[in-house]
Amino acid sequence: MYEEIVREDIASIAEKLGEEAKNFEGKTVLISGGGGFLGKYIVGALCHLNDTIFSRPCRVISVDNYITGQHHPHFNYRGRPEVLEVWADVAHPLPVREDINYIIHAAGLASPVYYKKYPLETIESAVSGAKNLLELGRRNKNLEGFLFFSSSEIYGDPDPTAVPTPETYHGFVSSVGPRACYDESKRLGETLAVIYHEQFGLPTKIVRPFNVFGPGMSHNDRRVLPMFAYMVLNKKPIPVHGDGLQTRTFCYITDAIDGFFRVLIKGKPGHAYNIGNDTNEISMKDLAELVGSLKGNGASYELIPYPNSYPAGEPMRRCPDISKAKEHLGFTAQTSLKKGISRFMSWCGNDPQYKDGGVF
Repeated sequence: MYEEIVREDIASIAEKLGEEAKNFEGKTVLISGGGGFLGKYIVGALCHLNDTIFSRPCRVISVDNYITGQHHPHFNYRGRPEVLEVWADVAHPLPVREDINYIIHAAGLASPVYYKKYPLETIESAVSGAKNLLELGRRNKNLEGFLFFSSSEIYGDPDPTAVPTPETYHGFVSSVGPRACYDESKRLGETLAVIYHEQFGLPTKIVRPFNVFGPGMSHNDRRVLPMFAYMVLNKKPIPVHGDGLQTRTFCYITDAIDGFFRVLIKGKPGHAYNIGNDTNEISMKDLAELVGSLKGNGASYELIPYPNSYPAGEPMRRCPDISKAKEHLGFTAQTSLKKGISRFMSWCGNDPQYKDGGVF
């Protein structure tokens, strides 16, 4: 059954945590964006720990306004007594009256197509959402960790001498460019997180994810691997933007969530950490060929102009320097690109969303 892939991946995340998982036993975790791709795995991992390890359950408050997130039966936590699902927008203060031990601000619109469509909502989620949740953190004297989800996009299109890109690189971005609503709001969110640590002593940590992928991504997400998978599975040419020479690295979901938890638990307050895979930088042309070859149906790719719905200014290279995460957190990505895409494609091949004309 294809849902086994998700269950195995969630169990793998919990196993990777090891003894660090005990930090969440009997605690309360609030996560914004709990209905999103990353949020569903974070909630799932905590539920798995409740089922298998914890004698005192971890309570999870999952908040989402579902502007882009959606329910999926493989991530169904409804009816679990330790999970409270709240339909709300973190751009407005949350009326939370119980003690919170950990806050994870993962709400956001990470797909370029969606943040172009919803620019104001993108800014409000990253900035107003961060401010509201940081204030909530201030009211909780037992707060042990606050994790702000930033993005590798804050680096903009880095100078070639800064690739792989370390956290010390300050970025090359435009405050008025077509991607500014996302890039600049994430940068300001980071600033807020650092100031709340410096001014109020909040244990804020920042994570900068690099192209995370895996089962659970909707093809409507319009990011590269879901789009490529959808086209291959439906025997259509894979559309590759521009000349196809732009490169990315890709981090499989089990490695990424492990890294995120490590930042929350072990990261230094006020610090930012790259989390990604530093070993598999690949051009979009080569990625299209790899995805097509794994399915074995003779899929081809075609170079196309960037569509109007896609914001201009795409970075040419994106590759993380994860030396800091290795040193501070003991983090390394362990899943090869081929293995990760194979698992992802196996899941997509049986999911109704990835059938031509299919809806979930």
